[in-house]
Amino acid sequence: MNDMQNGARRPYLRPMAGWWRKNPWFLRYMLREGTALAVAAYAFVLLAGLVCLARGEAAYNGWLQVLTSPLSIALHLLALALVIYHSWSWFDIMPKTLPPLHVGGKRVAGKVITRTGIAAAIASTVVLFLIAWSMKS
Repeated sequence: MNDMQNGARRPYLRPMAGWWRKNPWFLRYMLREGTALAVAAYAFVLLAGLVCLARGEAAYNGWLQVLTSPLSIALHLLALALVIYHSWSWFDIMPKTLPPLHVGGKRVAGKVITRTGIAAAIASTVVLFLIAWSMKS
C-alpha cells in the first residue's frame, strides 16, 4: 500500500540552496552579514597586536613588520572597503530599526537619519584621526 492510500502525505521540502541570491534584498542582507566577518577578523588582527605589545618590544616590532608587507596592505584595503560597506549598510537600515523619530511635530525622514549617522561616523573618524596624528612623535 502506498502513502497516498493510507492518508499519509509527503511533506513539502522547500529547496534552500541559493535562496538568498534570488532576491536583491536578501543578497544585500547576506552581504551585510558577511562583512561582519571582516570586522571580526580585523578585531583579531588588533588583538594580535595587543598580545605582541604585551610580549615586548621585539614581538610588537615583528607584528608591525608583518603589517607592512604588500599582502597585509592589500588585506587592509579589502578590510577597509568591507568595513565601510558594513557601516554604511547599518546606517541605511537604521531608520527601519528605530522607533519613529519626531522633531518639531514632524516625522524625520529615513534619509535624514541615515545621512546624519554617516556624517557622525565620518566626523568621529576625522576627530580620532587628528588626535592620533597629533600624538605621533
